[in-house]
Amino acid sequence: MTEGPPTRVLLVYPQLPDTFWSYKYALKFISKKASSPPLGLLTVAAMLPPEWETRLVDTQVTPLGDGEIEWADYVFISAMSIQEKSVRQVVARCRAKGVKTVGGGPLFTAMADAFPDVDYLVLDEAEITLPLFLKDLEQGRLKHVYTSGERADIGLTPIPRWDLIDMKKYASMNLQYSRGCPFDCDFCNITVLFGQKPRTKGKDQIVAELERLYCTGWRGSVFFVDDNFIGNRAKLKKDVLPAIVGWMAEKRYPFEFATEVSINLADDRPLMEQMVKAGFDTVFVGIETPDENSLAECRKVQNENRDLMDSVKTIQRSGLQVQAGFILGFDNDPPSIFDRMARFIQDSGIVTAMVGLLNAPRGTRLHKRLGIEGRLLSEISGDHMESINFIPKMNLDVLIHGYHRILRTIYSPHCYYDRVRRFLSEYAPGRNRIVRFKANYLTAFLRSVFFLGIVGRERIDYWKLLLWSLFTRPRLVPLAIQLAICGFHFRKVSADRFTRR
Repeated sequence: MTEGPPTRVLLVYPQLPDTFWSYKYALKFISKKASSPPLGLLTVAAMLPPEWETRLVDTQVTPLGDGEIEWADYVFISAMSIQEKSVRQVVARCRAKGVKTVGGGPLFTAMADAFPDVDYLVLDEAEITLPLFLKDLEQGRLKHVYTSGERADIGLTPIPRWDLIDMKKYASMNLQYSRGCPFDCDFCNITVLFGQKPRTKGKDQIVAELERLYCTGWRGSVFFVDDNFIGNRAKLKKDVLPAIVGWMAEKRYPFEFATEVSINLADDRPLMEQMVKAGFDTVFVGIETPDENSLAECRKVQNENRDLMDSVKTIQRSGLQVQAGFILGFDNDPPSIFDRMARFIQDSGIVTAMVGLLNAPRGTRLHKRLGIEGRLLSEISGDHMESINFIPKMNLDVLIHGYHRILRTIYSPHCYYDRVRRFLSEYAPGRNRIVRFKANYLTAFLRSVFFLGIVGRERIDYWKLLLWSLFTRPRLVPLAIQLAICGFHFRKVSADRFTRR
């Protein structure tokens, strides 16, 4: 290894396990390797000295070879809790090669003491702690841990280094407009990591990032990875969305946007109209549970005292597909929760329903309470399809059995395709999108015909959906095929997990 500051840095994004979020089986239909690139590492790369040689290996797309590790002076690793197993493998390989490692991101920030083999920990927000690391590196006085209680001004965050990835390998690109969330749910570590006061980028900054993406030649899906895109509604409505609307119209709508929001979006019709006009077509909402007592338990105040079903329908009718997260394992969950949740998902027409088990991340109010009560078992694995890191009030076998019953129900072909039709029958998409033909669209359709319509056990439901959409909602045929493919992924992931147990 060379002495002094490194000139060659390898950025590594570790492997993600197969979950609902991986879309592994759906991606094969469109010949993509991963849903989206590692935005954090691409942003960190833009903060490094420009004279350094920088490479990035996203192990979702390309295996990490010994040659890449041996080439590097330092290996930078960023990860979430779900990637812990792969992180430890990467760190061990680097140590065996004598290459120093630098760890950052949510996993290391939350569990710094669990990674003594990582040489340097650059924690919290990189805009603040990475410059401290770089300064000490230049002066030859590196410390093991760099941390800060300050919040970064993300208005100064640089544009990600898109040149480091092969965009053709991904189904979607991603951007970040804000950090933090005005709400403080009991189980959520977002406010622990980023605070309760949303920090946002300016309209010119967002337009510049969109322009940079556009200039790379990217056309298609762009996901705003915000913890809550509508955390600062006033700025969004006054400045940012009007700027996006103007830019999208000028460029003839090259992107379709998706993001994460809280359910109170349903209370703001002008905001929903602006989002649709700007090109948003999908939002992910944390619904968590239809049980009022469990909502109160976890301090999900934005979901309390409202008709959740009506809120979902309102958002869908505005032109936004609602994807949603649901959680089982609250202390107040009654025995009826499994049937109630399955029925809510089905009746709401929420096609993409991510159901998981409650876990308690470090630093959260839930983690502290369970620790006091002596109910904590371990750190979270990040895979809420398999693990729960505390002793639940409900019998664990009953909880797991009921959870699996929900998945088998909502992702069975009959229920799933019925939910797709229910959603499409009420969905009113925006009319400003320009549909551009892509070769992988045809490939995906032909593969869906074979794997779903000919050899799949859902073939009758598949053809019923295709013919129904063709004759009643022809404009939505591509979306119907897309959702059919996603359903195949959800069933495969669920079946794989049930087989392992």
